[in-house]
Amino acid sequence: MTHPNETLTRIDLHAPVPEALGAEIERRLFFVSPEITDYELVVKDSGVHGVTLYAAEPLDREALTAKVNSMVDNDVRKQLVTPAKAIWTSAHERTPRTDIFELLTRTGVVSETGEGQVALGEPLLSLFAYFDRAVCHLLAQDFDAREYRYPTLIRTKALETAGYFKAFPQHLMFVTRLRNDLDVYQTFQESYAASGVTSDTLGSCGNVDYCLPPTMCYHTFHQHSGRKLEADRLHVVTARGKSFRFEAAYSTTLERLWDFTIREIVFMGAREDVLNSRERFMRKVFGFVDELGLSGFCEVGNDPFFCATDTSERIWSQRLMELKYELRLHVAPDRSIAVGSFNFHDDLFGKAFGIDHGANGPTRSGCVGFGLERLVYAFLCQYGLDSADWPAQVRSAVAGGLR
Repeated sequence: MTHPNETLTRIDLHAPVPEALGAEIERRLFFVSPEITDYELVVKDSGVHGVTLYAAEPLDREALTAKVNSMVDNDVRKQLVTPAKAIWTSAHERTPRTDIFELLTRTGVVSETGEGQVALGEPLLSLFAYFDRAVCHLLAQDFDAREYRYPTLIRTKALETAGYFKAFPQHLMFVTRLRNDLDVYQTFQESYAASGVTSDTLGSCGNVDYCLPPTMCYHTFHQHSGRKLEADRLHVVTARGKSFRFEAAYSTTLERLWDFTIREIVFMGAREDVLNSRERFMRKVFGFVDELGLSGFCEVGNDPFFCATDTSERIWSQRLMELKYELRLHVAPDRSIAVGSFNFHDDLFGKAFGIDHGANGPTRSGCVGFGLERLVYAFLCQYGLDSADWPAQVRSAVAGGLR
């Protein structure tokens, strides 16, 4: 790894962290400071002893030492080391190409329009529609789901109720506006004429009642707030929509975007019904992945809880109780990305949003989500851009590939 035009700063940890927890450090470092442009872990004797941080300008070593150690001590050090547990592995092995995004960009199929934002053209649009239809078809085989199209914005109060602020502050993206006051508009026009839009503009705003939604299921729980669901059946809701998460410098190719699309399914009902439904649908998806000949696996995962006093405990609980499974597809010979997740919330959101299951108290819930850009990208990494090489069922559903 070379960084010819950047400065580097070595940060030592208070004490080594097991090397197995290195990935948990890596997924948080860019959120420690906006000045960090890259990093390397300092590993020896099976432990992470420090990190080397890169930046365009010299960093304040003392301040960064305090920040990095605070993050590691709070979010990572107390985590128990648990080996990755795979619950399913594809029957197929494929060798992905590593130049797919470059080819897509070169041909104009993909255009980067901003940080973590891309514009997509054909054949990605058709593949996008194909995978979304396929997921909905699998769902319809066993479940009577109600589909909704939700607004782009979500009330800040809904995310607060869901506990999102305490769990994932690093991903929040607020929406604001100029206060509807004549004086504010006139002052803005004057400052805009002088210096354009700057951070000072926020002083004329102040409304933070809405956010960009980080996923679709919060819309569903907010929609059902205070309701009593019928107790004799499972309630299934599905939606596809834009989701937004600030990813700092982690944004890359189609793998990790600030602005992406999720197809989500929410199960609400009795505990066993929700768990059985998650399992049943998950196995359907595994069969579909195998049918397409894709290389991948599904393993127990955890969410990137960040900066809270109970971060390590929540991660350990999530992994121990297998509340989250991640479907991962290979995008390089030695690397995979999560294209879907299968989650069980127990009564967390039923209690938070006051959603009851008949007279049985708070409903239990689970959700399944697929990142459609990631799913399409992983498929292309494994099969390439020539539609002649694609599985027959995909080829027949998509107008054409790139040659």
